Amino acid sequence: MFSSRVSSDLTPNRLASALARLRQARVEIDDLTESNPTSVGLEYPPRLLDALASPSGLAYLPQPFGLPAARDAVVADFRRRGLAVTRDRVVLTASTSEAYSLLFKLLCNPGDEVLVPSPSYPLFEYLAALDSVHVRPYSLDDRGAWAIDLDGLRRATDERTRAVIVVNPNNPTGSYLKRPELDALAAHCRAHGLALIGDEVFFEYPLDADLSRTGSVLAQREALTFGLGGLSKSLGLPQLKLGWMAVGGPDDLARPALERLELICDTYLSVATPVQVGLPALLADGSAIRKQIRDRVTRNYRALFAMAPRYPSIRVLPSEGGWYAVLQVPVMQSEESLVLQLLEQDHVLAHPGYFFDFPREAFLIVSLLPAPEVFDRAMGRLLARAEGPA
Repeated sequence: MFSSRVSSDLTPNRLASALARLRQARVEIDDLTESNPTSVGLEYPPRLLDALASPSGLAYLPQPFGLPAARDAVVADFRRRGLAVTRDRVVLTASTSEAYSLLFKLLCNPGDEVLVPSPSYPLFEYLAALDSVHVRPYSLDDRGAWAIDLDGLRRATDERTRAVIVVNPNNPTGSYLKRPELDALAAHCRAHGLALIGDEVFFEYPLDADLSRTGSVLAQREALTFGLGGLSKSLGLPQLKLGWMAVGGPDDLARPALERLELICDTYLSVATPVQVGLPALLADGSAIRKQIRDRVTRNYRALFAMAPRYPSIRVLPSEGGWYAVLQVPVMQSEESLVLQLLEQDHVLAHPGYFFDFPREAFLIVSLLPAPEVFDRAMGRLLARAEGPA
């Protein structure tokens, strides 16, 4: 009766089941998987959402790519970042996840493939499956610093490949795309008729990166390119449900892509009017929120490195940006067993590496967003548990 695009096995995994039991018992959990900036004690301007109450939001003026004033605000925000984008190449979406769905519809027939980084964000396989698209991984290699295995990516490309996805900086490794990698990717995509999709939602949160040495996917003009962003990360406002994509690349590729995207977007018209009307004011007030997030994740990242030397068996992998840190821990037990012990005995929730398709044991992924007192307390318990008996 049901589509095969949705798994028939909806049984919660062991970690989710254990977490549900503890929460039902009202056990306080220190959550090192927290990805919601609205729940970690940041101070939002008290009148930030006033722009959503504008009377202009009462008028329904459907535009497939979004209201012109809202798209102009996105153009201005790109200009702030030093990127030249024009309004006719900006498409508003309800979220980055929706942007992926629109792009899979634009680029892929059922059964086609997109290349995705590994390790990386675990949602790609689910998003692609809902559009009857397959994912094929290419590796990020850790050779002192994370880098794309370009030879492996080339080998993974075949006649069913339609796009290459990069996450810049990657989640959770925190590695930014370097200009030589971008040039190689653009040349490969152009040569094989592939689109380059850059998820850059964490771009403005450097931890230990020289941004002059990194590049947005929109900095090249050779391949058909889609740069994704949104309010969820750039303003720490996931509840407002507004994202965007900027279409880059040569006119002979971008123009037909935009014509087809217009038809797809006109079919859904998914972005609410009030948030579009309020977008210019929201983006204008965004710097204060970004600074708080940047200060928070930088503080916690440095605190983690200050704690780590007391636990010589644990390696904190260097990260250039984003909201997460990766720890390589001793392989004394499986990642699943370790995170279950952390949860059930120490009341600390962390991600196991296999959630992000790390190719081997044993890694833990932690969020850098929690309040400092929560982060320090939880990391102390996590590091002691992962280090094992003295």
